[in-house]
Amino acid sequence: MNIQDLLNRDIVCSCGKTHRCDIEVLEIGTNALETLAHATEEYRQVLLVADGNTYPLCGERVKALLGARLGAVCLFEVTDPLVPDESAIARIESQITAETDLILGIGSGVINDLCKYVSFYHGIQSGIIATAPSMDGYASSGAAMILGGMKVTHTTHAPTIIIGDTDILKDAPIRMIRSGYGDIIGKYSSLNDWELAHLIRGEHFCQPIYNLVLETTDGIRDSVDGIVAREPWAIEKLMRALVLIGMTLTLVETTRPGSGSEHHLSHFFEIVGLVHHQKHLSHGTDVAYNTILTAGMREQICRLPPPLFCEESEADRLQAWKRIYASVSDEVEQLQEEAGSYTTDLKPTYTEHWAEIKAILSKCPTAAECNRMMEAAGLHFSECENLYGHDKICDAMLYGKDLKNRYSVLWLYYALFSGQASAVDYRLFDLQ
Repeated sequence: MNIQDLLNRDIVCSCGKTHRCDIEVLEIGTNALETLAHATEEYRQVLLVADGNTYPLCGERVKALLGARLGAVCLFEVTDPLVPDESAIARIESQITAETDLILGIGSGVINDLCKYVSFYHGIQSGIIATAPSMDGYASSGAAMILGGMKVTHTTHAPTIIIGDTDILKDAPIRMIRSGYGDIIGKYSSLNDWELAHLIRGEHFCQPIYNLVLETTDGIRDSVDGIVAREPWAIEKLMRALVLIGMTLTLVETTRPGSGSEHHLSHFFEIVGLVHHQKHLSHGTDVAYNTILTAGMREQICRLPPPLFCEESEADRLQAWKRIYASVSDEVEQLQEEAGSYTTDLKPTYTEHWAEIKAILSKCPTAAECNRMMEAAGLHFSECENLYGHDKICDAMLYGKDLKNRYSVLWLYYALFSGQASAVDYRLFDLQ
């Protein structure tokens, strides 16, 4: 499908909703950066945002292309991962003037989210010059922020301008290219959770968008050799897939097509890492390994003939939250109290729909199949295991769900296995 066919028009869908995604400029390909001058000609003053990793890639070229329209540069000089928190927001806001009408980022996930968030709350537009095909949030209206120590996705707006120059993208660090590939392959998990949430919680489901994301994911899986070889055609295909899937989130006004249990586990490792000052993998890389984990969890569920519920006590859960989430455990507890997740008894629903549940879960590739997809891109699960360790990964399997008020297979898994510690062990999964 031509991405341009999905932009700037109402799409009356068979799902019963009318979809729309407004992006004025979308340029992906060789020399795409040269379109920047034309793309920004109607803006009065542009605030440019970059960091110590991204500015050297094309910052001077961007300044030259903007010319007199450049108002200021907000440069985060750090080369360590930038955190999208209150201090970063304040740093950008300090550079906004009455004339600023576009915040333009040079970067990928965090820079893009910061630009979307700040621009939205100041009533102006944002744009992004992508520096790596590393994640699928470029075109989405969501901005994943870490505020008050918690990671929360805020609904903002999609960027007005998205430019992905393959001459820049193909030279991104290979770990970021692998990250983008892993983020796409994770859609096998998120799509499965979407269908499961439709059955269990009655969430809206759009079959055409589901089919589009699945087809796109299959295409990236089949292009892995070209992607890791940095072939320009394959990098362009990966970037288009990342943008397209981000667009589907805006089209259906939910993150369901691109974010499920695999993302919830990624958020777990990131937040727990921040709380305890521990390292964590990049978002897409985490998503890749978590796709393997959640596939194994689905297989473990499907091996149960009837649903045999074994849920831990509330006291044990609260104690685990204190241990794991420490300074933000109260926020986790408040989130789940407001969501009513633990006061809603889904066991009768699980029992009634058990055959349908197993049929949905069986659609997802197996843990072994997911592992082979990741290894084809140079992503080896041992990296996840060596960094996080057995206990932390098992904690994620049980409590990663608690950082979100969003249903996924993690809730079913918790109801079935949280009361029997010996069953919650990723080493039981067959990855070969």
